[in-house]
Amino acid sequence: MVLDYPDTPLHNNPAELALRMYVIKRKISFGTRSADGTKSWETFFTIMDTCRKLGVNFREYLYDRISKQNKMPSLSSLIPIPP
Repeated sequence: MVLDYPDTPLHNNPAELALRMYVIKRKISFGTRSADGTKSWETFFTIMDTCRKLGVNFREYLYDRISKQNKMPSLSSLIPIPP
């Protein structure tokens, strides 16, 4: 992968750091009470981290989606795709 895409980092530190926040919150709150709670928790943190990485205001994005205004572009359309 690195030979095809030289900008690819040789380590996974950003992924480890992103997961760390979730693990600390889970430890403090003693986890969720159900499978649905775990799924919701993981989805919420995934969207929050993706917004942070793309420079999108998470609160505004969440409000835009919950209110069904859809004025902001989807996160998937903002993710750069390597050539």
